Amino acid sequence: MKAIEIHKLTKFYGKTLGINDVNFDVEQGEIFDFIGPNGAGKSTTIRTLLNLIFPTYGSAEIFGMDIVKKSKEIKYRIGYLPAEANYYHRMTVKELLDYSAGFFNLRNYESRIEQLMG
Repeated sequence: MKAIEIHKLTKFYGKTLGINDVNFDVEQGEIFDFIGPNGAGKSTTIRTLLNLIFPTYGSAEIFGMDIVKKSKEIKYRIGYLPAEANYYHRMTVKELLDYSAGFFNLRNYESRIEQLMG
């Protein structure tokens, strides 16, 4: 089963092109790096896959689910924390997860945070 399938995914911001005709597949269990220079469209592609922004053209599926039609189900299964998220000045991802866990009456969450951070 394919974990991700992208077909001709394109995103315009008005007249400005964000991504153009992106096509690739990722097999379930495959290790996949998504690298490139700033402005290459990595964040736009990821945000489009998670339906945080809508594609202008093209389609994609995650775990066989359409990214637009099944957005809620996909978001239930996938977490996303952008590297540039700045909730508080210079807060690290671990500090953010610790902070967020503090809103809930959780026990032993530290091991889950370590697992999420890989």
